[in-house]
Amino acid sequence: MTAYYQCLYREQQADGVVLAQYRPTIHAQGAWNDHEQHMAPATGVITHELTQFSPNNHMRIARISLDILGLIPLDEFTVTTRLIRPGKTIELIESVMSSGGRDCISARAWRLMTQDTSAIAGLEDHVATHLPNQLPDWDEIKGWPGGFIQSVRLVSDPQRRAGKGMVWITTDVEMVEGERTADLVHLLGLVDTANGVVPRTGLGLAESGWMFPNTDLQIHMHRAPQGRWLGIEAVQQYGTDGIGLTSAVLHDVSGPFGRSEQILTVRPIPR
Repeated sequence: MTAYYQCLYREQQADGVVLAQYRPTIHAQGAWNDHEQHMAPATGVITHELTQFSPNNHMRIARISLDILGLIPLDEFTVTTRLIRPGKTIELIESVMSSGGRDCISARAWRLMTQDTSAIAGLEDHVATHLPNQLPDWDEIKGWPGGFIQSVRLVSDPQRRAGKGMVWITTDVEMVEGERTADLVHLLGLVDTANGVVPRTGLGLAESGWMFPNTDLQIHMHRAPQGRWLGIEAVQQYGTDGIGLTSAVLHDVSGPFGRSEQILTVRPIPR
């Protein structure tokens, strides 16, 4: 089986904290440096640990906030997950990824009580004009380097352009070797690609001379997503002082389910 990660062990300590150790495969390789992980599968494996932690059938993850604390090495790492704020209807849990004695990502997730609110449900985000089976493959994304980008398949809406547009993305690669990837983990493990699908400087990084890595990833979900295709309706904006923002409405084939935000540090590529 092809996977982004191998789980070496997972154990729960006496205080309820869960420790898991992983080894990344080449499919987790990032785009900015060949010795780092891509934030997308890193988000996926953290989501996997958050969903495994003391699950409650009456709650679900509604928001995950991830802060990137530095380069994410393409090397073995641990994920430490604990309960921050217990509650019967609202919980806050945390996962921290660490490698080589340094924290790489800090993630916190709100789990909220679920109940029937169909009588007052309503959305302002629009359903996508085209579903993935109606669109052509978008191979231009392969202009990004790294094993992760090579592991995914994308199709693009014909109106996509630099700065704005919609793509659909999926992968056949499992998140963790030997474990079935849940829909939530599969889809959230693709969200970080939002920063690379409508770059204002174009996909030719060497030609543009600019880079724009994100330092965080915020995901909010008004419903639980399902399926294997993630729709990313993205907008990328750069300010005048070196800071940018990538925002996206997130879709599955049934419609919009949430939004993501990524703050960017926009800077010249080092020569």
